[in-house]
Amino acid sequence: MNTFIIAEIGQAHDGSLGILHSYIDAVSDTGADAIKFQTHIARAESSLYEPFRVNFSYEDNSRFDYWERMEFSLEQWREIKQHCEEKGLIFLSSPFSNAAVDLLQEIGIQRFKIGSGEVSNFLLLEKIARTGKDIILSSGMSNYTELDEAVSFLKPFGNELSILQCSTQYPVPPENLGLNVLSEMKEKYSYPIGLSDHSGSVFPSIAAVAMGAELIEVHTVFSKKMFGPDTSSSITIESLEQLVLGVRMIEKALKNKVNKYDNSMYHSIKEIFEKSLAVNKDLPSGHIIRFDDLEAKKPFGYGISAKQYKTIVGKKLKTAKKAFEFLILKDIHE
Repeated sequence: MNTFIIAEIGQAHDGSLGILHSYIDAVSDTGADAIKFQTHIARAESSLYEPFRVNFSYEDNSRFDYWERMEFSLEQWREIKQHCEEKGLIFLSSPFSNAAVDLLQEIGIQRFKIGSGEVSNFLLLEKIARTGKDIILSSGMSNYTELDEAVSFLKPFGNELSILQCSTQYPVPPENLGLNVLSEMKEKYSYPIGLSDHSGSVFPSIAAVAMGAELIEVHTVFSKKMFGPDTSSSITIESLEQLVLGVRMIEKALKNKVNKYDNSMYHSIKEIFEKSLAVNKDLPSGHIIRFDDLEAKKPFGYGISAKQYKTIVGKKLKTAKKAFEFLILKDIHE
């Protein structure tokens, strides 16, 4: 099974339906499997007391105002999902309220992504679990105790579950990526494990796939100069295309094991690149061959093998040799 690659748009559309649809078109050309959004209903998920990133926007007086500007209607979400499917992309979205779950259910979402901040929101977890749909759980803000509690809570519902290692920093520095957590999670949980990356580069995701990640998620933007809370932790559409190519290459390499005991496929090229012994100066007949008299030259088979030089050192030449002539057995006294 190929790695499931998710392009996270989040709020990169900045509330513009036109820009959002442009992202669908662009991502569809990269080879990613899914495109993910965030479904916000401000009055259901937020309040005027929310302190996080309050003054980051020129347009919004409060974080509540920002979430409200990120909203789309039920019909607009229906059209967004339809556009994704027309482009061969799996539609994903993270709900941040029970009301958002209802909206996504209404349009027929097939898989839910649970954001890092919702792992302890058991009300939302049950709302989603009751749908019976597949769940991708991001663990960014959670320690193992909290994550264990969430996994144990979800398990009885029987949903197909995947878990993502994630570091909730924007962007996350290399020392906090937690790639070691991937192998820990593989041992700890019997679910597909992946990486949700906020580094703003392609490298952690490719490394994660090499380490056995079964799904990866990266934030994606048209330009690193665009406005938005996640821009610094995103990669461009062009980088996403390179990431997909890199992941598919690593997958193929991992699926095809090389037998290092068998080098028969290199037989003909070994004869070109391996070398035969020669002398590096004019030498008279009767000369006792020293190490410093020898050179190794391509191709193999025109003289004594270079790896047999020790059998030649100390032997006497039967015939004179010109500089850089190959040495053959009949030139040497036994």
